[in-house]
Amino acid sequence: MSRRIALFWPGDGRDAPNEMALPSITEATRQMETALRKLGKEPYLVEGFLTKPHHAIERLGPIDDPMIGICVHWFYGPHTTEGVVGKDNPLLLASNFSGQWPGLVGLLNTGACLESLGREFSRVWTDAPDWTADDSFMARLEEWCANGRIAYGEEEITYEAPVSTAAEELAGTVAQGFEARRALILMLGDTSMGMINGYFGPRLLSHHGFSEHKIDQAWVIDRGPGIDDARLDDALAFVKEKGVTFHWGEEGAEDFTEDATREQLRDYLTVLDMVMEYKADCLGWQYQLGLLPLRPPSDFSEGLFNSTCRPESNGDTVVCATEADQGNAVPMEMMKRLLQAKGLHQSVMFHDVRWGGEHEGRFLWVLLNSGSCGAYPFSFDPDTLKGVHSYRQPSAYFPVPGGTFAGESLPGEITWSRCYIKDDALWMDIGRGEVLTLPSDKRDAWWEGTTRQWPFMAADLGMGRDTLMAHYMSNHIAVAYGDIFEEMVALSRDMGFRVRILGART
Repeated sequence: MSRRIALFWPGDGRDAPNEMALPSITEATRQMETALRKLGKEPYLVEGFLTKPHHAIERLGPIDDPMIGICVHWFYGPHTTEGVVGKDNPLLLASNFSGQWPGLVGLLNTGACLESLGREFSRVWTDAPDWTADDSFMARLEEWCANGRIAYGEEEITYEAPVSTAAEELAGTVAQGFEARRALILMLGDTSMGMINGYFGPRLLSHHGFSEHKIDQAWVIDRGPGIDDARLDDALAFVKEKGVTFHWGEEGAEDFTEDATREQLRDYLTVLDMVMEYKADCLGWQYQLGLLPLRPPSDFSEGLFNSTCRPESNGDTVVCATEADQGNAVPMEMMKRLLQAKGLHQSVMFHDVRWGGEHEGRFLWVLLNSGSCGAYPFSFDPDTLKGVHSYRQPSAYFPVPGGTFAGESLPGEITWSRCYIKDDALWMDIGRGEVLTLPSDKRDAWWEGTTRQWPFMAADLGMGRDTLMAHYMSNHIAVAYGDIFEEMVALSRDMGFRVRILGART
């Protein structure tokens, strides 16, 4: 490998997050430069954050030296991919391991984007204050410097799992439903914020029992004023009566008022009407970035769609994937139908893989997403919205006031999954896990160390931290309470997905 190594800063598409991350990324760059020099390399820095695809094309495209992306905050996949596709120089994504500065989240998303495009890369991460003091990190970095790649063990990965006859039969019945009428995803735009790995399109969906129909997000603005005031009054009365705690007007959120929630309900009803008009089975809601300065956040609306208890409900959830991520919409709809067929509650949660830590000898992930987590995890009562708290989305990112759909997830057995593109085919990752209740002091420290306004789940995903960091193909995950693991394996195979199973306990 070349002695010279280029370091670059993949960035957010917005100036404010990059400015807030500047001290962190400057320190991480210093740490990486020190580590590389210790290994006899000569690092140099590509100038500035890459905040648009053309930055990656223009600044990374001409570089033939090995490259390392410094991952310390959320950033968009194309701000790396567009400068490295079609090239074969060694590429490494290097991340901190912080809940407050979720570089690992950006790494997981961009890694999946690179995988979907067939661009080889490696990953490395550390939670050490001094990167050179982390022997495991340094060994992996040395391996990359020597070979241009890092090989990680697959001890917790398999491609086969025993499936009972009963599970096969139930999955077969659900598969017949998809065959009789393929599932339609109503897409409000494409995936947002550079998550190109989460868009499959008809070319891939058509082989697996799904279709899509795109609706321009401008329709939310165009149709919203036509929502009758009486419907808005009824919807607001409903969410109040069903138990939502609204944190209107609190310190730092003085502009978050009942009127802001009312506008979020306007968007919910507008989209609900479109779901009914197009007889859609599930929903992908982009929201960002075009609607940011125009409408309140979609979080509260999305949380309602993923709840059976919602205004104008037909008794079912409408699976809603935030950021229009088909990699979650697809498994969420499949898991919903399996839960219903097995007599379990149908709610499926959409979460970010945000951060994690040790608790009583187990590694727990903080699953935390600003939208698309329904009410069921907070009370296990499908007929109420108790346990739901709505806080103002942070104003630094969301200029128009609007509330979240937050709460603390209760303990219980879970099944999780995720769909992604690899080698131009759709794969399904599946695993078992458990949600735990943390002691209040640890829960608060972990929650406050991430984003307190968002829904919180502390989950053992059945595998070690390094297995997920080395192999998982997204920053998103679909989670359902109950054991539908065998059924999900069988259904995924019946519907033509390639299956990968992550976890020592599966």
